[in-house]
Amino acid sequence: MTLRAIEAANAVKADPRGDSVELNDALRNIFETIAMAKVSTSALDARKLRLLSDSDGITMNRERLVTDAKSEARRLADSSYTPPIVRTEILAPGEAVLATLKLGIHMMREAEFVSDHEVKIARHVANILCGGTITAGTPVSEQYLLDMEREGFLSLCGEQKTAERIAFTLKTGKPLRN
Repeated sequence: MTLRAIEAANAVKADPRGDSVELNDALRNIFETIAMAKVSTSALDARKLRLLSDSDGITMNRERLVTDAKSEARRLADSSYTPPIVRTEILAPGEAVLATLKLGIHMMREAEFVSDHEVKIARHVANILCGGTITAGTPVSEQYLLDMEREGFLSLCGEQKTAERIAFTLKTGKPLRN
């Protein structure tokens, strides 16, 4: 999602440090999508939320999912598919944008719009999206961001309230606000 925000804002072209206004807006929107557990109502809505990219395929008929997936896998194999090169020079949004997101989290808690556990989750999400407390524009790799995500996820999985959220979502398909 960090990469999608950077791409959407064209932050690399607009400001080599990666802290342009457009990037702040894109990251804030993505942060809200994740932290507020927004779900899409359709594939087109998922694209608007940046959960799907423009190049992701859409199957309109649920009964065709496996057939369409097999067809796409065959097409990729027949065209000598090679995986994309792992990006190693992602200009992280850094601690300036992180501070802005943390302020938003604080304000949401003060207004009692989110619970204490949601604050904890939101702080992890903000930290990951911004690449941690590093200077804006510091180059990081995809693996660095994925490692941060895994660390945050595993940390949250040790929480009872996270287990309750996961169980509730698996049972109902809806997020639990605890």
